[in-house]
Amino acid sequence: MAVVLGTRPELVKLTELIRILGPAAHVVHTGQHYDADLSGRFLADLDIPEPTYLTGIGGRPRAVQIAAGLAQLDEVFTARPPLAVVVQGDTNAALSGALAANARSIPLVHVEAGLRSHDRNMPEEHNRVLIDRLADVLCAATPENRLNLLAEGVDPALVDVTGNTVIEAVRAQLPGPDERSAHLEELGLAPDGFVLATVHRPENTDDPAALRAVLTELGLLADHLPVLLPLHPRTRARIEAADLTELLTPLRVTRPLGYRGFLALARHAALLVSDSGGVQEEVTVLGRPLVVVRNSTERPEAMADFATLVAPGPELGRAARAALALGPDGRARLAALPSPFGDGQASRRIAARLTELVAVAA
Repeated sequence: MAVVLGTRPELVKLTELIRILGPAAHVVHTGQHYDADLSGRFLADLDIPEPTYLTGIGGRPRAVQIAAGLAQLDEVFTARPPLAVVVQGDTNAALSGALAANARSIPLVHVEAGLRSHDRNMPEEHNRVLIDRLADVLCAATPENRLNLLAEGVDPALVDVTGNTVIEAVRAQLPGPDERSAHLEELGLAPDGFVLATVHRPENTDDPAALRAVLTELGLLADHLPVLLPLHPRTRARIEAADLTELLTPLRVTRPLGYRGFLALARHAALLVSDSGGVQEEVTVLGRPLVVVRNSTERPEAMADFATLVAPGPELGRAARAALALGPDGRARLAALPSPFGDGQASRRIAARLTELVAVAA
């Protein structure tokens, strides 16, 4: 069975499924996230078997990534035909994997099916809709995701509500108390005494005005608490190109973090500020408040208790200060809530469904 992935979130979310499948899983990495420092440390953190790598995809325009991935995956599937193809989420890598499977009439399993932002400005929205139309098995993380699919006319027999694999990923990779304390001490941070921020989405980084607004508000927060910003290489390049480097001065800028290191810090942050989709899920396991800096979200389940959606600008600062004002009692309330994304058994359910699919196809 081929597990096609290309980004760090996919690595995180498919690790447990790959472990359960064992030697039956042939991991194919398209290289969509191509930075060796980032991807290499994620592979080491997650203990994933060495994948088959595609070439010439990372850093290219979306259409080129999808086309190059499709062409190379077709060669891989011809040389080593899989019984089924598994893709996760809404990346260009996932769409390439789905198209390649469809072209070769190979059964396709879509993990995290049915997410919808209803925002056609998001390339990911187009990707996830296309993948769902091609999939033979659609593994919806939540009942709401299933309803999205049924509303679009997907056959209910193809849809399973499995939960989100992020739950087991966080539980497996979250370091113990001693290791978490070591991470905090290394950075001179106190538990519940800092803000952890990440910024990488094109809607925030490719628009200089939006990027300035985000960094300005983070700088204002740093007047009250340290703001830690692990800086993605792409974001750093956009900051330099827009001549915004001085806005990093009040922030504690670090190199990108491995997954375990990120979770260790997130577990003890008083607040997270991020434009990441995965962080919206992870805070529901860690019991931390989050301000989501985006125009729209495909994860409304997190907004009920854990997260607030804002646009770049003063609204970010207001939401952050309101979340911080909840204090220890507010964080304790969040920590006591169950995650809306499942019970931590998603990978086992998906593996069982995949086994059934392969048995029928054989």
